[in-house]
Amino acid sequence: MSLDTMKTLPDATALIDAFGTGASDPVEVMERHVGTIDQCEPGLNAFSARATDVRDLARAARDRWQAGTPLGPLDGVPVIVKDNLVSAGLPAAWGNPELGRRVPDHDEKPVAALRAAGAIVLGKGNTPEFAVEGYTANAAFGVTRNPFDPALTPGGSSGGVVAAVASGMAVAGIGTDGGGSIRRPAGYTGLWGLKPGIGSVPRGNGLPQVLLDFETVGPITRSARDLALFHGVLAGRPVRHMTRPARILAVGRIADAPCDASIRAAFAETMDRLRALGHDVTESPLPLDLDPLNEVWSGLAEIGLAHLAWRDPAVMEAAADKYKAMAARGAQVSAVQLYEALTRVFALREEVRDLWGHDAVLMPTAAAPPWPATEVYPDTIDGQPAGPRGHAVYTGWVNASGLPAMAFPAGRANGLPIGMQLVGRHGGEDLLLSIAATLDA
Repeated sequence: MSLDTMKTLPDATALIDAFGTGASDPVEVMERHVGTIDQCEPGLNAFSARATDVRDLARAARDRWQAGTPLGPLDGVPVIVKDNLVSAGLPAAWGNPELGRRVPDHDEKPVAALRAAGAIVLGKGNTPEFAVEGYTANAAFGVTRNPFDPALTPGGSSGGVVAAVASGMAVAGIGTDGGGSIRRPAGYTGLWGLKPGIGSVPRGNGLPQVLLDFETVGPITRSARDLALFHGVLAGRPVRHMTRPARILAVGRIADAPCDASIRAAFAETMDRLRALGHDVTESPLPLDLDPLNEVWSGLAEIGLAHLAWRDPAVMEAAADKYKAMAARGAQVSAVQLYEALTRVFALREEVRDLWGHDAVLMPTAAAPPWPATEVYPDTIDGQPAGPRGHAVYTGWVNASGLPAMAFPAGRANGLPIGMQLVGRHGGEDLLLSIAATLDA
């Protein structure tokens, strides 16, 4: 797979136009995607489960288009859903053997919104167990690989979704982002991804949350226009495009954390690109002390896993040992310690409320390029030692703050895509998607 090859694949907007004119139909498109899955899936392992009714659904969509009565703006479009989102008739395995044995009979709200718009769910995208790590592998379903180099990871935790969309196995997908899990994988596979702000996309009828309200559901697509289309469906309202220039704060480094040289170069080029589009771009350090958040960040996931173990013991009993250990540590945290962590989160949200007078913050999606697919994280970045979250320094604070953020392609290095992100104000999804439209043009 190359970026040039991926750009030749039709996006959802093009498919819908073709369905409307009769130049193509959902059955033809479905057959093409099933064939691509049969060809690519053995090498990439993007799916943890595949739906068996897709051909029937495609025929029904074709009949509606021929009758001039499409179900909605996505009628007949093949999509993939991350495997921590509940979808009727398919396990929401979350990388866990016990959950993989359970088959729900209902859709979580974002999945229901896709189906109501006519999208056809091809299957579930693989994820690390409990979606709390930045690569994609688990004991139940194996390792997911990057279409641009199968020896490397597509990132995580939405790795199965991005691998399917980038390789042409699905037109688009939805994932979750609790600490960068849409943005970093999108960046590693040349895709567009949106982490909506808290409350923008309704949730409910799903699995227990282990990351509080940090985790939101958003689209992963091959074009900016598809990103807006899918977000409109998920949010229940059309995107309002804006044309005014934006005031953008550009932050290329987080304190003394290392960042790969190729990513730094792409960041500089992206600043120039945004300025050429008429935006006011100011480069400066992030005016925020992240140390208080970083001190409690990993503990929040552990507390969430402890709650999951209390609520559904069979799930944790089937989990990998490292997650059992995380849950055990989380169970030892006192209510006072949790309250202190939440107090730090609330203080962060107040501090970023107006983005220091800017409309958006530009940052890389990740500090490191993709690493070997079977390894949890890169232990070296730009020649410096890096810990488990070294590659992820640019993303977690955005989730804690509740802000929206959009990942977009920003070039390549050594044949691999590089991603950047724009972080917006509360309620700023429309502005981010408007900037995306100009970037994609």
